[in-house]
Amino acid sequence: MRKIFLAGHRGMVGSALLRRLQEMNEQVLTRTHAELDLTEQAAVRDFMQAERPDVVILAAAKVGGIHANNAYPADFIYENLMIEANVIHQAFAAGVQKLLQLGSSCIYPREAEQPVREDALLTGQLEPTNEPYAIAKISGIKLCESYNRQHGVDYRCVMPTNLYGPGDNFHPENSHVIPALIRRFHEAVLAGDEEVTIWGTGTPRREFLHVDDLAAASLFVLDLPKEVYQANTLPMLSQINVGAGADISIKELAKKIAAIIGFEGRITTNPTKPDGTPRKLMDVSRLTEMGWQAQIGLDQGLAATYQWFQDNAETFRR
Repeated sequence: MRKIFLAGHRGMVGSALLRRLQEMNEQVLTRTHAELDLTEQAAVRDFMQAERPDVVILAAAKVGGIHANNAYPADFIYENLMIEANVIHQAFAAGVQKLLQLGSSCIYPREAEQPVREDALLTGQLEPTNEPYAIAKISGIKLCESYNRQHGVDYRCVMPTNLYGPGDNFHPENSHVIPALIRRFHEAVLAGDEEVTIWGTGTPRREFLHVDDLAAASLFVLDLPKEVYQANTLPMLSQINVGAGADISIKELAKKIAAIIGFEGRITTNPTKPDGTPRKLMDVSRLTEMGWQAQIGLDQGLAATYQWFQDNAETFRR
């Protein structure tokens, strides 16, 4: 049985991967941040040399929404660069031949043609509100590509679209759009508010993928035969897009969430707040051609996520 080191198993993505791996009866190796700080090179080296995993899945990252990326750009670029450099290099030094890194769709240019293909990478300007994070994630892709080219290892990358689901961060300032809206409408109902205001104009369009679908897609890509994976990636590119294949405006998303929660008041917008990228829809044709597509619809996923929020309101990360 192979030994898989799952970095970042306590995050939303990592916990979904852990659930999936446990269902598959895989031998999974994990460490908390207190046990292993992935930004510390020596600690990661010692861990990899001692454990010698067969496979590494890198789901650890510092993540956040527009506000967090704007407020803490140095934290986002430094911590993500350190995590990627340490884990990828020390995995190679310990003899790991297969690695999967999870990235983000923000790696693509702000004005990329829609839907965004994998070869749009590095063809234009990034979205300014999360450029430091995006540059760090691009560096992770290039690390994998470079180790593949120079050393012949099999390091793969999946680039998910916007994610949501159980284990998400519902912090009132540092969360992404779906958990932020769920919390806002939930609290509005409790307070009897008649109006909820959302950031920006409400017109940007976003694609959303349930985190359990991402976990399934990631392990699907990890276990593809090498020749199949290579045949479906572009020359000199190691990443595969993962998405739902459809998008929705932020205003329409807010209406869906309000309906699920039971908020019947007005929904207004605040155009003084940043919108971010006007549209971000992933071209997932390569993954579809290889035999995988999303299974959890947005309405179903939002309802389940709100139920999880209610069940864990006292314990989720603040």
